[in-house]
Amino acid sequence: MISCFDTARYFLALVDEDAGDSLSNLKLQKLVYYAQGFHLAVYDEPLFPEVIRAWRHGPVVPELYHALKQFGAGPVKMEGEFDVDKYSPNVLGLLEEVFSVYGQFSALRLRNITHEEPPWMNTPQGDTISLEAMKVYFKTQVTK
Repeated sequence: MISCFDTARYFLALVDEDAGDSLSNLKLQKLVYYAQGFHLAVYDEPLFPEVIRAWRHGPVVPELYHALKQFGAGPVKMEGEFDVDKYSPNVLGLLEEVFSVYGQFSALRLRNITHEEPPWMNTPQGDTISLEAMKVYFKTQVTK
């Protein structure tokens, strides 16, 4: 199992900085959330062990947020080397698909989308969004 940091590192590795692309903490949080949700829906197990909480601006992995909060709303940089060998082919495919679908949206748009989805809507602010709630919802979003 990889960590939320490995998941975030993968998304950051996909960003084309030479083209002026970047990811903010807010957008990265939403991509990591979608990766966890779709992994639960497809493989019936979590992608990473860290919890996701329902915060004011949507789903957030607190450990990841605190590690990156010094970047504010600006582009995020992460310590550590990206190692593709940490990821199984299935995980790589899933993360690439999540980035392809959701990476095109702004951080604010992703925030608004998550606010319309049951896992965040049905979890009291500050509480952990249950893996079961995520799995049930994201199974409705997967096309077989």
